[in-house]
Amino acid sequence: MKTITVQKLVDTFKLEVLAGEGRMDREVSRPRAHRPGLEFVGYFDFFPMNRVQVLGRKEINYLLTLSVEERKLHIGNIVKYHPPCFIVTSGQEEIPYLELYCEQEGIPLLRTEETATEFIAKLDAYLVKALAPEISIHGVCVNVSGIGILLRGKSGIGKSETAHTLIRRGHRFVADDIVVLKKLSPTTLLGTHNETTREFLALRSIGLINVVRQYGRRAFQDETRIVLDIELVPWQENALNNELETVPQCTEYLGVQIPHIEIQLQPGRDVAGLIEAAANNWYLKQLGYSAVDEFMKRIEGEMGS
Repeated sequence: MKTITVQKLVDTFKLEVLAGEGRMDREVSRPRAHRPGLEFVGYFDFFPMNRVQVLGRKEINYLLTLSVEERKLHIGNIVKYHPPCFIVTSGQEEIPYLELYCEQEGIPLLRTEETATEFIAKLDAYLVKALAPEISIHGVCVNVSGIGILLRGKSGIGKSETAHTLIRRGHRFVADDIVVLKKLSPTTLLGTHNETTREFLALRSIGLINVVRQYGRRAFQDETRIVLDIELVPWQENALNNELETVPQCTEYLGVQIPHIEIQLQPGRDVAGLIEAAANNWYLKQLGYSAVDEFMKRIEGEMGS
């Protein structure tokens, strides 16, 4: 199971540390934050103790309405579960009792100026990506007209050169050589780089180039949702063509099915142009249009007339 430290949250969101500074190595392993509401009134049957606990104005104002003894009881009941950390939103300051309890129990207490709604939205989006299951594969990742594509094939077959052509046509580069795939949901696969290779594209006979330095910031993006898996393969004279393939082929990564296409290479073929066509064809299918279906209807119409 992937985890991140509370210190990573502090650095990422520029959070103020109010208590528990010596325990910033505590780990977060759950991808969504929790606002303890029912827990403050004593209901703990479904308390997600492993999640980051966010205290907004509603929670703090409720605690302030309690007597000192009641407040100690309710806060003590939550603190004893030792969640990774507490984060107070909206820059609230009336919380010395929270600081005391968190310091005693070694639980980081943090603060942000953002509202609970704004902060939780950002935090959840970050945690989903940071804690997502991931694998690294050999390939190239590009974004063609807003459509994320994974290019695969044997070393030296021309993946990086094809990506370079796509960049020069105005599309965006994501990763070369090592592509990190992250599963964000049962149907969503994110492609990104591994930080070390960020912005670098390796071209045979040329060497490494920095895509951003050569072609500008617009030629690069950090990540993209993968919706097409395209494999570059050597030309095969007797291979069957797939123009009328009615059953789509798929490749599975981390349990996510991605439509798969093979493009055979031959001198003179516009491979980048074929990838653009594949991307546009995928987009039309999402809109409900299939060229194969329309063609077959025309054939059936001619046969029936």
